[in-house]
Amino acid sequence: MSSVYGDYIKSVIRTVPDWPQAGVNFRDITPVLQNSGAFRKLIDSFVHRYQEMDLDAIAAIDARGFIIGAPVAYELGCSFVPVRKKGKLPFKTISETYTLEYGESTVELHSDAFREGDRILVMDDLIATGGTMLAAAKLIQRSGGQVVETATIIDLPELGGSQKIRDAGHGVFAVCSFLESD
Repeated sequence: MSSVYGDYIKSVIRTVPDWPQAGVNFRDITPVLQNSGAFRKLIDSFVHRYQEMDLDAIAAIDARGFIIGAPVAYELGCSFVPVRKKGKLPFKTISETYTLEYGESTVELHSDAFREGDRILVMDDLIATGGTMLAAAKLIQRSGGQVVETATIIDLPELGGSQKIRDAGHGVFAVCSFLESD
């Protein structure tokens, strides 16, 4: 599923070829953030989708997920909970390790972030292989929260992450998607 503003947002996102390595097309959201109208349409895309879903919190993934998660939480009148890279949270945490293309990474959540049955939207800027989003969803479920859906600005469906997230039982909402040929 995508947003009514999806084509517009996609047109504002900059593609940087061969970054961070040869053969990779990096999808840069910076132009969307720099354009006040585009940024408003981006946030509105999420607010319109979730305004009647009775969410308790937005769990946004470090670090670009924070950029969209905080204003969406504010607009929806729910709490904002950061899902951070290992070692960045100051209180008691729970952690989840996941596989990257070249190794492993770990994300953490404060152990008291949610109450049993809280309805949580998980947000990040992009879904590639899906590992980070799935790790965040597992943390939320372990803490007693219920993942209502996962949401992102960009889906890269050819990398299979959004399908892995769906296969794990979670809905996926992306404002836009890019194929390698885009």
